[in-house]
Amino acid sequence: MKISDLVEETYFSLTVNKVRTGLTMLGIVIGIGSVIGMVSIGQGAQGSIESRIKSIGSNLIIVSPGAQRGPGVQVSSGRGSAQTLTQEDADAIIKEVTSVKAIAPEISRRYQITAKGTNTNTQVVGTVSAYPAVRNIEIDTGSFITDQQVSSLARVAVLGPTTRDDLFGVGAEAIGQSVRINKVDFKIIGITKSKGGSGFGNQDDMIFVPLSTAQRFLAGDTYVTSISIAAQDQNSMSDVQQQVSELLLQRHKISDPQLADFSVLNQADIVATASSVTGIFTILLGAIAGISLLVGGIGIMNMMLTTVTERTREIGLRKAIGAKKADITIQFITESVALTFLGGVVGVLFGWLLAFFTTQFAGIATSISSGSVMLAFGVSAGIGILFGYYPARRAASLNPIEALRYE
Repeated sequence: MKISDLVEETYFSLTVNKVRTGLTMLGIVIGIGSVIGMVSIGQGAQGSIESRIKSIGSNLIIVSPGAQRGPGVQVSSGRGSAQTLTQEDADAIIKEVTSVKAIAPEISRRYQITAKGTNTNTQVVGTVSAYPAVRNIEIDTGSFITDQQVSSLARVAVLGPTTRDDLFGVGAEAIGQSVRINKVDFKIIGITKSKGGSGFGNQDDMIFVPLSTAQRFLAGDTYVTSISIAAQDQNSMSDVQQQVSELLLQRHKISDPQLADFSVLNQADIVATASSVTGIFTILLGAIAGISLLVGGIGIMNMMLTTVTERTREIGLRKAIGAKKADITIQFITESVALTFLGGVVGVLFGWLLAFFTTQFAGIATSISSGSVMLAFGVSAGIGILFGYYPARRAASLNPIEALRYE
């Protein structure tokens, strides 16, 4: 069979009943579009989380309190809430660990903040002057906390732009005004630059106060909830991480590393963990959307079986004048693949629109990769072959004499 004849016959077969063809294609369109849309949401979320983690600091290593269960295993649920790290631990790290650029112990907790008749609930971080260098924070107006303010237990605060907007209005001048935290008044001395982001851990929605002040007036204790360390460069991160672990094990008098009452994670570990979680999330979304592809494939098989029945006499006539089984099989598989391929093209457009409107109206980051588009076309062609093969073989197996007698 000539290719031109095959294309012409396929075109005629798909256009003879446009409504049925369109409805059958709709299943593939929805399936492909849903897969691309859901995968783009998952990939967008993964990229967004990774960029936010990387934005919190360069060459960052975080020491958190809590008990580990074993090498490479996530810490227990007590991580971050246990009280096993102190200011003395941070001082020892900066003195004894090499390749440390800066270190910032902190104590953080959420509090209800009030100011001039307004209030908000946000994260209050008690820290030191090195915090901006460690966590990659810049000051927009005013200044950050100084070592002198830490040593003198000064009641001063630096606000993130989101917290400033919530308390005083968008873009309002807040320097010199006061906020009340846990019934203690703090004078605002600075506003940080916006870094973007939302949700828990958003650095635009935080208040920074001197570490000693937070320990004395807010927490009422001397522990710290984490110690952030900036290594000199990425090549030294593993060495710094190992030195910190050995030092803290020695200071806490723990001989077995598996019983450590702290965890040391570098930025690569955090990114890998987040990528693993979002990767599973992406696969789950794609699998759920992929169910509609299966339904669409069943619809194509149903249509092709109906087409074989309607064209029984035509098939018998073709075989009577010399058409081989392979010719009949190729004809029907080509029709099935063409149907799914066209549906795939429209489905890619539908998936792109779904991702676009999700970003525009829901504010959820999306990312459509060329790989997902190529996968969509490959899946659509595979569905055409898989679900078109049985109807094609059934058509090719018809007895020409019986087919010609078919009414």
